[in-house]
Amino acid sequence: MKARNFALVMTAALVVYLVLLAGRAFALFETGEPAGIALGVGVLLLPLLGIWVAVVTWRSGVRIQRLARRLESEGALPDVSDLPRRPSGRVDRDAADAWFDERRAEVEANQEDWRAWYRLAYAYDIAGDRRRARATMRRAIDLESAGG
Repeated sequence: MKARNFALVMTAALVVYLVLLAGRAFALFETGEPAGIALGVGVLLLPLLGIWVAVVTWRSGVRIQRLARRLESEGALPDVSDLPRRPSGRVDRDAADAWFDERRAEVEANQEDWRAWYRLAYAYDIAGDRRRARATMRRAIDLESAGG
């Protein structure tokens, strides 16, 4: 299953869950008891938080996909198909580190190039550092949005 299809299925499941959770919150409001109302407010905050997280995640995914399509049309999408792999399919650690060093040098040479930041985010991802990959990808999105 493609990642987008999986994300759509998971989002649909989240929506169902959030609707059910909101229903519980309103049932607590209907008790009329102060404790029930207070719990209802707390339970209602969870679906609101869930909606916010889902919207932010989808928005980020759409922006990243837009950058990927743009790089693909330019023939500049990162390619690691020639890097050696472990039996698990992940890129060999030493090869990933070397590829990462090259991408970091690109960013250091041109701090305002969103394409270099995108490739660096990809390098973080193949190195297994998802937190830095996300932060670096946000930088790429910001630079591209600013007209880079």
